[in-house]
Amino acid sequence: MVDLRGLEERLVRNGRVDGQEIEVLRNTLAADGKLDLREADFLVELHKRVQQRTHAFEQFFYSTIKKYILMDGRIGPEKTEWLRRLVLQDDKIEDEEREFLRQLKGEAAEVSLEFEALFGECMKYPPEQRTSGG
Repeated sequence: MVDLRGLEERLVRNGRVDGQEIEVLRNTLAADGKLDLREADFLVELHKRVQQRTHAFEQFFYSTIKKYILMDGRIGPEKTEWLRRLVLQDDKIEDEEREFLRQLKGEAAEVSLEFEALFGECMKYPPEQRTSGG
C-alpha cells in the first residue's frame, strides 16, 4: 500500500503538480485498476492544497474523479453528498466545477433526485469574475 499522506506532502511542498508528478499519481491511484473512496478523498485534498494548479493537473483531477463518480454509471445519494462536499467546500462554484457537473449529468446513465437538486443549486451560482493581470 502506498503512503498517500507522504506523497501528498511531497507534492504540496513542491507547490505544483505537473508532468512527472501526474504520472506518479496515475500509476499510484490506478494500481488496482479503479479508484476507491480513500484515493478519491486523497486526490480532492491534494487538489485543495496544491498552490499552483496546472492545466494538466486540472484535467487529470477532473477526469479521475469523473471515473470514480461514474464507476457504476449512476450517481446516487451517497456520491451526490460526496460531490456536494467537493464543489461547495468554499461556498462558491468555480467554472471548472460547473462544467464538471454538466459532464457528469450528461454522461451518467442515471442520476438521483439528490444529484438533480445539487445540479440545480450549483447552476444558480454566478459565473466567476476573472480578470487578466497586467
